[in-house]
Amino acid sequence: MALPVRTNFRQLLGLIHKFNSPKRFLCAGAGTESKPPGGGRVFSGIQPTGVPHLGNYLGALENWVALQNQYPSVLYSIVDLHSITQPQDPAQLRSNILDMAASLLACGIDPERAILFQQSQVSEHAELSWILSCLTSMPRLRHLPQWKMKSKHKNEGSVGLYTYPVLQAADILLYKSTHVPVGEDQVQHLELAQDLARIFNNSYGDLFPEPGALLSSTRKVKSLRDPSAKMSKSDPQSMATIAITDSPDDIALKVRRAVTDFTSEVTFDPETRPGVSNLVTIHAAMARISVEEAVSLARGSDTGAYKKLVTEAVIQRLTPIREEIERLRSDPAHLEGVLAQGTRRARELAAPVLREVRQLVGFCS
Repeated sequence: MALPVRTNFRQLLGLIHKFNSPKRFLCAGAGTESKPPGGGRVFSGIQPTGVPHLGNYLGALENWVALQNQYPSVLYSIVDLHSITQPQDPAQLRSNILDMAASLLACGIDPERAILFQQSQVSEHAELSWILSCLTSMPRLRHLPQWKMKSKHKNEGSVGLYTYPVLQAADILLYKSTHVPVGEDQVQHLELAQDLARIFNNSYGDLFPEPGALLSSTRKVKSLRDPSAKMSKSDPQSMATIAITDSPDDIALKVRRAVTDFTSEVTFDPETRPGVSNLVTIHAAMARISVEEAVSLARGSDTGAYKKLVTEAVIQRLTPIREEIERLRSDPAHLEGVLAQGTRRARELAAPVLREVRQLVGFCS
């Protein structure tokens, strides 16, 4: 539940002054009531890295579809501002944004039930990020695990890479979000958003609720070639990752070449048999059955035969998604229209919150 917004005489005078002052544009903003509705508000974002892979689908997108039916207010953002912490080709980035929009819609995101929008088109994200960055210490960011990992690979990361957790916090707090679906590796970044909500509220007055984590119960999908690592688009081995737009032949080939071991029986033991266990995880998730049921169905089959069962389950789930992506991608104007509509709805929520922030910080009366 959202914390109550503090109302005082100074703010009331500020509202009156805003509509009578020639400088009212400094704090003016379109929109209506900014408080989240009863039942809470969900926010999550995904970078436009092209078409999602199977791990994205099972780990995040499937859950996103369910959440839009469980909460009265849901926002999903294609976070293109985050994506430029890595070098991007402008034309490819624009294409990737539309690919991601098509993928989200094809996976079941309904723009009538969820607000689907492009982050960079709502400028309030960047402004709130700057304000929150002035409340964030450098040691706090330095100890976040993803900075340590990514900067190590690059020897020295950019300022954007260093501060992007603050932008993540701004993404969440801008909508007074109460719930954020996250994986276990993102919990510390959500804790930063919680900390910044407390710091801002203590400094300027109660405004932001502290968002809670919605942890996914789905097991992480591992690389088909190295089951000790997560499935990733950046994996240099093409056989390691299944994209949700892969053809049935490509899926069959990748599953057939998936790393297992020298034991033919199918069992589920992630510690000692990570490759076979990864296939069981995929099979169970795609067939919507339990791990125990998946192992039971494999009884009497060796891993070679079981791979065919896994392949069938993956193809059955992904084929209609792939076909819908192809249909949507053939009409970029429609995709741009969906994102534009989402942007308008997002700004209706974001603008009044940022107006409150500006007033509390002292930028205007």
